[in-house]
Amino acid sequence: MALLDLGARSERLFLAGEWTTGSGVTRDVVCPSDGSSLGTVGLADASDVDRAVRAARRAQPAWAAAPFDERAAVLRRAAALLEANADEYAGLLVGEAGSARGKAAFEVGLVVSELHFAAALALAPTGQVLRTAKPRLSLAQRVPVGVVGVISPFNFPGILSTRSVAPALALGNAVVLKPDPRTAVTGGLFLAELLAQAGLPAGVLSVLPGGAEAGGALVEHPDVRVISFTGSTAAGRRVGEQAGRLLKRAHLELGGNNALVVLDDVDVDAAVSAGAWGSFLHQGQICMTAGRHLVHASVYDRYVDGLAASADRLPVGDPRSDDVALGPIIDAHQRDHVHELVTASVDAGARLAAGGTYDELFYRPTVLAEVRPDHRAFAEEVFGPVAPVLRFESEDELVDVVNRSEYGLSLGILTRDVMRGLSLAERLPSGIVHINDQTVDDESVAPFGGVAASGTGVRFGGFEANAEAFTETRWITAQGSIERYPF
Repeated sequence: MALLDLGARSERLFLAGEWTTGSGVTRDVVCPSDGSSLGTVGLADASDVDRAVRAARRAQPAWAAAPFDERAAVLRRAAALLEANADEYAGLLVGEAGSARGKAAFEVGLVVSELHFAAALALAPTGQVLRTAKPRLSLAQRVPVGVVGVISPFNFPGILSTRSVAPALALGNAVVLKPDPRTAVTGGLFLAELLAQAGLPAGVLSVLPGGAEAGGALVEHPDVRVISFTGSTAAGRRVGEQAGRLLKRAHLELGGNNALVVLDDVDVDAAVSAGAWGSFLHQGQICMTAGRHLVHASVYDRYVDGLAASADRLPVGDPRSDDVALGPIIDAHQRDHVHELVTASVDAGARLAAGGTYDELFYRPTVLAEVRPDHRAFAEEVFGPVAPVLRFESEDELVDVVNRSEYGLSLGILTRDVMRGLSLAERLPSGIVHINDQTVDDESVAPFGGVAASGTGVRFGGFEANAEAFTETRWITAQGSIERYPF
């Protein structure tokens, strides 16, 4: 029996613990592989957001006051339920998000890991004892912010929702989640059913798929004190501006045009393998995708030839029925954007070494050679399976080219000399650095976040970052007698 019966939940959303019709329109859950409908969900409008936030505000104090081990137990049960229903969730990721089966299984594992980590977070210390010049006890205490708003994207819908929802719940907050309507099920409604069956009290979580109106209402609502947003840099700027006017915190994890640096001393075959994975995993629809390959001139031709051969070998097709490496782009709008950047770069002088064609939403993994820094596929975030490869001669030239980008999320440096890689990384600002690995990686226990146009720093991963994101710090003192003053 399925954990989430889409037929029984047809045209519904999850509001304050109940499956109910929203005030907005409905939307088909569309399979990008063939355009078929997997079901129908309800979309929220501003009135639904208000109802959900008011319910969250009522439910949050009791959830925060619940024993910490009860909160941890809910999250552990959710992890166990997901493990028991992993195939169902992976199948939904394949159907709704266009995930290849390997990517879907990997994402399920990430969500399970995040739930287990959040259960541990509920057991973490809530503050520290401070030094004080007076004869008293002085404490710094972490307290829940209250209601957290989460806005998540379509590409890795499960983990990019769970990495905010689970730690926020663990720390005693209530959450209103607005997943991308293109992945409403895998990005939210499945998680709602999972947590409800695990025993999460009604009202503590609402899941409201919706568009810009619902997202704007969530950001603007006066009772939502923290917004956790993952999405494009352009949208993130608007969220940050709205939140700033209201003096509320906005944690922004935004786009990236990540550099993979290939130095002159590498094992070229190994570098090609890393580069192909970094650019083509999940059709390149990942903020951490290797969007810029910068390769030393001495190994450039071998690297391009190897990467193009790898791209040509990778099977592309319907992940529901074929053993494929790449599935479909999420929709035609995104596919056309990818193709526009590829075509513009070729017209400007780049050489198409592999790919550059598509059938419906299935875009071939693409390698662009002889790329210049001003070519659009190199200078802009593509969010598709495209690997632009630029040649460099010296480290100073490399540093100049990498640092021209406004982004600063993830960086990979491939070299036989680890210390050389670490030294070079100091000259390349980035929130994440991997020496001898490609740019796509994430662990629940590790800090995650970008700098500059890639976001507002580390807001995910590990105890410290999650506590900073989803709690407030207050100072408490206590002494045995009333302090006397000269007034």
